[in-house]
Amino acid sequence: MRAVDIVIKKRDGHELTADEIHFFIDGYTRGEIPDYQAAAWLMAVMLRGMTSRETAELTLAMARSGQTLDLHDIAPLVVDKHSSGGVGDKVSLVVAPLVASSGLPVGKMSGRGLGFSGGTIDKLESIRGYRVNLSVDEFRAQLQQIGIVLSGQSMDLAPADGKLYALRDLTGTVPSLPLIASSIMSKKIAAGADAIVLDVKVGRGAFMKTVDEARALAETMVGIGRNVGRRCVALLSDMNQPLGCAVGNALEVKEAIDTLHGKGPADFREHCLTASAHMLCLGHKADSVKAGEKLAAQLLDSGQAWTKFVALVHAQGGDVEVIENPSLLPKARLVKDVPAPGGGYIAAMDAAEIGMTSAELGAGRAKKGDPIDYAVGLLVHRKVGDCVSAGEPLFTIHADDEAKLAAAETRLVAAVEWSNAPVQPLPLFYGVVE
Repeated sequence: MRAVDIVIKKRDGHELTADEIHFFIDGYTRGEIPDYQAAAWLMAVMLRGMTSRETAELTLAMARSGQTLDLHDIAPLVVDKHSSGGVGDKVSLVVAPLVASSGLPVGKMSGRGLGFSGGTIDKLESIRGYRVNLSVDEFRAQLQQIGIVLSGQSMDLAPADGKLYALRDLTGTVPSLPLIASSIMSKKIAAGADAIVLDVKVGRGAFMKTVDEARALAETMVGIGRNVGRRCVALLSDMNQPLGCAVGNALEVKEAIDTLHGKGPADFREHCLTASAHMLCLGHKADSVKAGEKLAAQLLDSGQAWTKFVALVHAQGGDVEVIENPSLLPKARLVKDVPAPGGGYIAAMDAAEIGMTSAELGAGRAKKGDPIDYAVGLLVHRKVGDCVSAGEPLFTIHADDEAKLAAAETRLVAAVEWSNAPVQPLPLFYGVVE
């Protein structure tokens, strides 16, 4: 078998066999197939596409290119959640302890953020002492002891994906649906997931700008799950405006804590309950989404989800006093409200611009390894459809630099579009793919 023959076969639009796909991925991971042949193959996939069977085989090949985690001696069914990112997406901080408080173990490996998409790990590190780099033995032991882990990807999970993604970024092949879907799903499968809830964001602040694009990605990922024996549900969720109010690491942790105490923004709470309901259904804790939502609300309002979050932070070395008294979280030196320049209805918000504003304040990173300022960010006080009076606060900026604060104020005012006529609020979800 030769790599060039596999490139030519896909270039000419033919379906690759499982052996050909595994041969190519294994060879590239080991360095036996050079970048130029892998780049040619990626472009062939981009232009010719892949069948659902090919995409499933590609996912398995990438998942098996490194370590894989088997958790079945701890739990017969492992449920995971993946979000495609977004502005103010701190959902895992609430959903993971909520679902775990039902008795369904949640062992989640999360990544760090790039651009305006803050990573779950970055948020958790704003809690003093919280350890994200757990060994495999520590991960397994904690999952067995308290039923929840939220850590970084310290294992050598799907190294083929890391190599291919770097090449995709340089060859214009990032938008390929089979490549996006296999990248996401390979890491989830390698991490031991049996059932996965996929939160696919759509809108200005998301990679997928339209519902049709998001649905196509969701259907591809759910199809992969079906072909490799995993149960998957994908939620198509709105990212035309930030989720909740807080954008920025410590600010988002505080909002998650508020929500775990039965408070927090209504849209964020509803989103968390919906995502939790689907996870509870996949984990056989509820027999319908409606029943799952009812159970999730009970776990949240009874304080059981909060108790599980405290146990999580304690187990991973975090200072519990910080989450019990959120005023101890990192604080910005400068705090300033941004007033509405005039009255009217909010017609639209540029979620990407709001997210990039937070990143420019220091809450995000432009490239891997950049430092994060956990204290900075912003609060969004109004949403699309709201009627606002002139001078009423639209945002609150948390900054550590006067010049960055001034620039952020200008950008945020420009990120809001106005209407004199009433505007319909945006939906939280656009559909479900099962």
